Amino acid sequence: MEHRIFSGFNRFMKRQYHLDERALIELSATGVKGLDTLLGGGLPAHRIYLVKGRPGVGKTTLGLQYLLEGVKRGERSLYITLSETREEIEAVATSHGWDMSGLDIFELSALEQQLAQEAQNTVFHPSELELNRTTEILQERIIASRPARLVIDSLSELRLLSDTPLRYRRQILSLKQFLAGRKITAILLDDHVSEGGDPQVQSIAHGVIKLEQVESEYGASLRRIKIVKVRGVNFVDGYHDAVIVPGGFQVFSRLIPDDQLEPFEGGVARSGVPALDELLGGGLNSGTSCLLSGPAGTGKSTLALQFALAAAARGEKSLVVLFEENRRAVLARAATSGMRLDGPVDAGLMELLEVPAAEIAPGQFSHMIRDRVENAGVRVVIIDSVNGYFEAMPDVKFLKVQLHDLFAFLSHHGVVTLITMAQAGIIGRTQSPVDMTYLADTVILLRYFEHQGRVRKAVSVIKKRLGGHENTLRELKINHLGIQVGGPLEEFQGVLTGVPTFTGKSEHMLTDE
Repeated sequence: MEHRIFSGFNRFMKRQYHLDERALIELSATGVKGLDTLLGGGLPAHRIYLVKGRPGVGKTTLGLQYLLEGVKRGERSLYITLSETREEIEAVATSHGWDMSGLDIFELSALEQQLAQEAQNTVFHPSELELNRTTEILQERIIASRPARLVIDSLSELRLLSDTPLRYRRQILSLKQFLAGRKITAILLDDHVSEGGDPQVQSIAHGVIKLEQVESEYGASLRRIKIVKVRGVNFVDGYHDAVIVPGGFQVFSRLIPDDQLEPFEGGVARSGVPALDELLGGGLNSGTSCLLSGPAGTGKSTLALQFALAAAARGEKSLVVLFEENRRAVLARAATSGMRLDGPVDAGLMELLEVPAAEIAPGQFSHMIRDRVENAGVRVVIIDSVNGYFEAMPDVKFLKVQLHDLFAFLSHHGVVTLITMAQAGIIGRTQSPVDMTYLADTVILLRYFEHQGRVRKAVSVIKKRLGGHENTLRELKINHLGIQVGGPLEEFQGVLTGVPTFTGKSEHMLTDE
């Protein structure tokens, strides 16, 4: 999948900037899933880079991944740790299941021991020589190791040894010149993230990558990454969601729909319920989105599942994203409605994906769907529900914008997307928690209505961008026999009040059997 995204990104950049393939420089792949996509393939080799962020954001993990990627490619890699011990570094590697046998590690204890021995043989105060000798010892180790990749963790220790910003800058410049002559690609880790950052290093470094951890009032904190600069590279700007999981650091790039995709074969996705398809003017067009809106209990999720079941009957794959219910509850509820989902699920034609509330970032959510569309061939995506989507990420801004980008991506791939949205209230004037009607191509509205002392359900289509649709209300009934949709009910009162009342004849209604 990443290869395809990267190819589309390259096509986009070449169209925008007329890049010449012969002018492309050697790249050093980071080994961080998703980050190379943002960089257009990796970091320009033989340069020095700064990775900054507060403690705990994942700088050490990212640095180790970069070096281990070099080991995998047969490149010598050196990790110089000035703030952590070898045991701590190995503990990080063990938590991810990494083999560190091919990685050269030089730790602070060895450096301190050598400095202590030299301090006994000088008449000068140790602090007067400590910074210069520290730099010399590091250079000697780099010469001895002859690495192609280098990570220094962290610059805070060198900064503390410097008396003034000017002296610190000169030491970094000296280190840069030393590395430049040896064709080493180096990453410097820094936890100095005061207001405005550290201009002493940022101006010297060829590239700057910023890692952040955003605390949430409830649930897991969210990580994100931003490429501040990389000279000579048209990287994907802005913030991108990231996570640290067993196996390392992962980055989820924002969705950028590729307008150079091959055109998909158009068609109409039918529900398998003839009367419902008539109401929709034949069904849902490929590459469109449909919003099912109504009070709780009106059958939104069941109608959406019916489209997934019909897709399975056509041999097409569907993905049902569950924010509120678990897999077992959905299977049981569907069975009470005459819908057997076990067969399609077992055959791999339908996936019920549970999304943990308050534990996922929007970029990670989009990546989960994108992966299944591009790699598994999913043709129908159901998000149940949009209320759960917004509640799962309450502290995240611009969720509607990101949902719009997801819809655009799915549309470009010819996927039929259905989302459910529960409106507040059962009867009377119901209210939607967020306006999603402008995003959806089709809007299906479900309502309760009263007839002869009984509460019934009605379904109508109030919007469809592509093609015509009926503008009538039809009765909807869901029981052990499945989904039943009656004929048009033309004699209603109070539809706009939220409590439609049918004043027609009883023979126009579905039977209660």
